[in-house]
Amino acid sequence: MAKIVFMGTPDFAVPSLTRLLESHDLAGVVTQPDRPAGRKRRLRASPIKRLARAAGIPLIQPQRIREETEIEALRSWDADVHVVAAYGQILPQALLDLPRHGTVNVHASLLPRWRGAAPIQASIRAGDQESGVTIMLVDAGLDTGPLLAKRATPLADHETGQSLHDKLSLLGAELLLETLPLYLSGELEPRAQDDSLATYAPQIKKADGKINWTCSAASIDRLARAFTPWPRAYTSWAGAQLRILAGRRGEGSAEPGRVIEVDGDIAIGAGDGLFFPTTLQLAGKQPLDIADFVNGYRNFAGARLGD
Repeated sequence: MAKIVFMGTPDFAVPSLTRLLESHDLAGVVTQPDRPAGRKRRLRASPIKRLARAAGIPLIQPQRIREETEIEALRSWDADVHVVAAYGQILPQALLDLPRHGTVNVHASLLPRWRGAAPIQASIRAGDQESGVTIMLVDAGLDTGPLLAKRATPLADHETGQSLHDKLSLLGAELLLETLPLYLSGELEPRAQDDSLATYAPQIKKADGKINWTCSAASIDRLARAFTPWPRAYTSWAGAQLRILAGRRGEGSAEPGRVIEVDGDIAIGAGDGLFFPTTLQLAGKQPLDIADFVNGYRNFAGARLGD
């Protein structure tokens, strides 16, 4: 049986490690260092660390995986293959050269579409009809390595970043467990990506959630869904940040950013069409459905949102 080192950090990686623990020999696990979290900023272990500890698997948490001491630690595990799922650091060539069968990655898109750090959000924002997962070999480029397997899934009309994340994490674990034995036995031949079809999904910043009301209602709807649960779509109103937690696009027209009433509903003008918010949250306040928000803030209807 192949000796595996697993590298991962967030919830997305948990199903893959769980499935590997059920059927494979793990020499060790690599995850990111504990990070401050919550209002009190206490150090919190990653989901992968908690799972590895519970399973009694050797674990390391390098601050920088490029350090020679960390590479030597991995060398001592003498793995046949490294498996990566959302680890969170770029792997140096010296590390990629360690395992006999290379490094296999679970990537949350149908490569070469959406290489990069945020493929889940990018696919929703772009209005893609489908997303999926790719099992690939890691090389020195940004998600440019040879492909082993892909599996697609349709995007629901109201797909959010969270719902697609959960769907793809399970799909990735399933495809990994099917693909890995075939690759290690030599039954599966890696195939090169078509670089001419590549698109890129850069890392998301909080500022990316700011709504431009001159964009179409459809694009605003996709932004709000893609950035659930983070960083959330937001605008400004009455000197405060207003998060748009949920809503839907609709027909009609109004000045971009203007809040209007339409047949008893609240809508916001966009560059094309109307956006109907269903859940809002003012900074420092609790989320409210639109009816409660309007009842609590009588001056909302008729307001102009944004800068």
